[in-house]
Amino acid sequence: MAAEDCGNRSARAELGRFLRACRARTRPEDAGLTFGVGSRRTPGLRREEVATLAGISIDYYARLERGKGSRLSPGIVDGLARALSLEDGERLHLRELVARTACSPTPPIPSRSQVIGPATALVLEALRPYPAFVVNRTMDLLAWNPGGLALHAGLAEWPVAQRNLARYLMLHPQARELLPAWEEQVRGCVARIRAQVALEPDASDLASLVKDLLTRSADFAMLWERYEVVGRETPELNFRHPAVGSLVLSGQSMRIGDATGQEMAIYTAELATPDYESLLLLDASGVPVSLQK
Repeated sequence: MAAEDCGNRSARAELGRFLRACRARTRPEDAGLTFGVGSRRTPGLRREEVATLAGISIDYYARLERGKGSRLSPGIVDGLARALSLEDGERLHLRELVARTACSPTPPIPSRSQVIGPATALVLEALRPYPAFVVNRTMDLLAWNPGGLALHAGLAEWPVAQRNLARYLMLHPQARELLPAWEEQVRGCVARIRAQVALEPDASDLASLVKDLLTRSADFAMLWERYEVVGRETPELNFRHPAVGSLVLSGQSMRIGDATGQEMAIYTAELATPDYESLLLLDASGVPVSLQK
């Protein structure tokens, strides 16, 4: 079997999509091309320019974009990263994609974990009045304390089994009103899903989420085509909540033990501040600690 026919075909195809997207959004001046670029049909780099900057042949680079290349050396990967002006997170993503193209069996994709242990429920209760909740890798809301649900205005109106933070951000009419920096938040959300799908292109749960959002949200479809895999992290999050007014909270997340793909998110505010008082009100108004059934 030829080298290009073995290994993970899905990963090679995803690598090609990533390279095309990065090339399309890399301006010639970002790559140090300040002269001789001529008339251009698109604002991005040409294939031959990327190949030259990366130190590889045009034919080889074209094959990479078509999902045909294999066995990329570390030097080629670094050359592509430089040519496309990739940031640190994007360089890491490129390396991970390349590793997935190796001619070896793809490890089985774990199913998404929906089970929340009793210890996690106790932690959610102990964190009150700070809003906290648990999501899986497709951003389904699996568990929450009163503030964790109440903070997302309008989400409680959705059936429990349909509560998903990606769908909430993209589809719920109150999400735009709740988040003054909505555009930035959804870019980070889509980038997170993009990165996950790129590394697990055959995962049916991720594919189902993406298909649904591509169909129902023009904003999601536009951001999906940009193929951003690194969201901008913000130390503070601003909310404009219909029940308690403006809030500025600090957010952090952490993985939960051995639970596959589960993360707990927590929002905090300094004690004895207006923001903390607002969290007390949200906590009092919400439902008790709950788990998705």
